[in-house]
Formats: sequence, structure tokens, C-alpha cells
Amino acid sequence: MSIQKILSISGKPGLYALKLQTRTGFVAESLVDGKKITVGLRSNVSLLSEISIYTYDGEVRLSEVFTAIAKKEDNGSAISHKESNDTLTNYFREVLPEFDEDRVYASDIKKILNWYNMLQPKGLVSKDEPAEGEEAPATEAEVKSEE
Repeated sequence: MSIQKILSISGKPGLYALKLQTRTGFVAESLVDGKKITVGLRSNVSLLSEISIYTYDGEVRLSEVFTAIAKKEDNGSAISHKESNDTLTNYFREVLPEFDEDRVYASDIKKILNWYNMLQPKGLVSKDEPAEGEEAPATEAEVKSEE
């Protein structure tokens, strides 16, 4: 399994697996406690497979960052996202040396490390390169609020 159907839902803690699309939204299952929730089309949702990290040369897909962390940690857990901002920045510099320090904030690094530590025990990230086509782009990256 890959991160292709893993979601981050604005206003909801943790990560969710996309289970079923409905006419009015979709059903997602929490990776933390396994509870299923329904999410309407007005919610701001991001697929992890569509997120990229700014570098000085362009962008790097989040799945590649997860792979780099897994290689550094030999498929183990990363440092806690609750470390100091300097510690997190230095750690992230070891994982992705070319990340754009002006556009990637400490809060972004915290979120990435927290997500990695949620996905790693479930076997959703590893140091092995993803198979060809495994990280194919999904149909909708974000569902925007229509307020």
C-alpha cells in the first residue's frame, strides 16, 4: 500500500485513509483509531501523494521525502515532531539538504515528521523506492471550500 489514498483533513487531527467516495463527499477512516467519518465536499482535504516540498531547484514529492527519512532511519521512526525548531531544521537538512529554508517552515517540518511517524508503523513508507506507477497522481488533490 502507498500513500496515494492517505488524506489530511483540515480541522481534524491525524491522517485518514480514503475508503469510499459518495455523491456528497466521501468516507474516510482514521489511521489513529480506525473510526470512520464522512467528509463533505466543502472540507479542505489534501492527498499526501499530491503534496510537494519546496527546494532551491524546484519541488520534491512528499513520498520522496518519506523515503529519504526511511533511508536515514533504516525504516525506523524519525525524531519526535515535538523537538525544538532548531533540532527539527537540522534533522530535515540531513534528510533533504536542498530544501528551501525561506519557504519550508518549522511547522511544515513538524507536520511531515508527525505524518511519517504515523505512517511508518503501518508499513506505508519504507526506504525502498516506490514501484513504477505506485505513486500515480490522484484525480482530485484538494476539495476547496465554496463559502
